[in-house]
Amino acid sequence: MNLHQIQILAGAVCSFIFMSATFPMLYKAWRTKNMASYSLLNIGLNNAGNLLYWLYVTTLPLGPVWLLHGFNTIVTLIMLIWCLIYRVDKQPIQRLSAELKRQTAIFAPIQADKSTAS
Repeated sequence: MNLHQIQILAGAVCSFIFMSATFPMLYKAWRTKNMASYSLLNIGLNNAGNLLYWLYVTTLPLGPVWLLHGFNTIVTLIMLIWCLIYRVDKQPIQRLSAELKRQTAIFAPIQADKSTAS
């Protein structure tokens, strides 16, 4: 086995390791549809970077880097789409709802006094 073949094999093995490490994140995001922990800015910048990086990758001969970068591009695009579809920041709504309940609870005794007085 010559040096070039060893380099290609090392690239293929590393690509497989990087790709397999991504599947648990994808599965959890797909299963839970909870994208609150992902930064939309980070995912957007990753997609922009991937598009620009393709300018470099296309100058390289076909090899593991094409597979790895193609996979990475697809994953970040899927995550961006899921972020846009599933990311609903429910905390402001929940906080507003709790605050409204608290505020209306303050007036409940006053309303009860008015109903008994009439």
